[in-house]
Amino acid sequence: MNPAINRALMTPLRGLWAGIQEHTEEVAATAQEGAEAAHLAEGAHAEEWGSEAMIHHVVDSNEWSFEPFGAIHLPEFPPFHIGGVEIDMSISKHVLFLMFATVLTVTTMWAAARASQKLDQGAEAPKGILGTMEAFYLYLRDEVVMANIGHGGERFVPLVITFFFFILYSNVLGLIPWGATATSNIAVTAALAIVAFFVIETAGVVALGPRGYLGTIFYVPKGLHPVMAAVMLVIMTPVEFIGKLTKPFALAVRLFANMTAGHFALLALLGIIVTMGSFTSAPGIITVIGMFALSLFVMFLEIFVALLQAYIFAMLVSVFIGLIRHAH
Repeated sequence: MNPAINRALMTPLRGLWAGIQEHTEEVAATAQEGAEAAHLAEGAHAEEWGSEAMIHHVVDSNEWSFEPFGAIHLPEFPPFHIGGVEIDMSISKHVLFLMFATVLTVTTMWAAARASQKLDQGAEAPKGILGTMEAFYLYLRDEVVMANIGHGGERFVPLVITFFFFILYSNVLGLIPWGATATSNIAVTAALAIVAFFVIETAGVVALGPRGYLGTIFYVPKGLHPVMAAVMLVIMTPVEFIGKLTKPFALAVRLFANMTAGHFALLALLGIIVTMGSFTSAPGIITVIGMFALSLFVMFLEIFVALLQAYIFAMLVSVFIGLIRHAH
């Protein structure tokens, strides 16, 4: 073929092919930009309910959040020092809800006392909420305190029942909208456990006497050869001492872990709705409905756990007091 004719025919074809390639590259670039934008949007959407958002709803803070309506900044006071210890008396969210739980506990005990006085004066048995409180009181007194402590256990009834209602209210207040669970703070559960520890050990000293109480630490079974007695003393003393410390540790960690775990489970399910749920596609709608139903189930389970953990704490305190009062 004549080169001139060849060039005349191929030049338009090369131009057409170059245009097609340019258009293809533009479409590919546009598609890639769209995919990257969608990926970034998806990532940003997922970050809306990441671990930081979940922790924000559980940890203590100096503001009471009413999302999406705003927040109330709680009073803050300058810390002071006693020796080398810094004391901060600022009102945090958990401190505020501990105050609420205290008011509810005092109100409950006051109402129960008034109902008891009226009952002693020949009035009718209380009904409604007071009747429910009386049922709780009688069960805790007879089946928890007296059954585990035995003779003389009536002195510990007010303490154990106060523990029960205070922890119950602290647990339940975290399940209401804009509430906070103070018992998901290890400092709160540790403080409750320390109070229980001193009551338990003091009950042991009073019941056994100083010498008998020391026998719960330096324990040697009777009738052993002096050499074996020394060996048992060396082995058992650390075990007994550690056993005394593990009781408050178990009380604090059990309550803290159970209340925190339940909240994280509920927040994780709600997070799946936020990050994966949608009303524009069938899988998104199924995700929303399924996770909402599961979240509702976990919420009812949390109510049961709130009651159960208060009962377990009261039960264990009673058991520990009974054990040390009748040690060895």
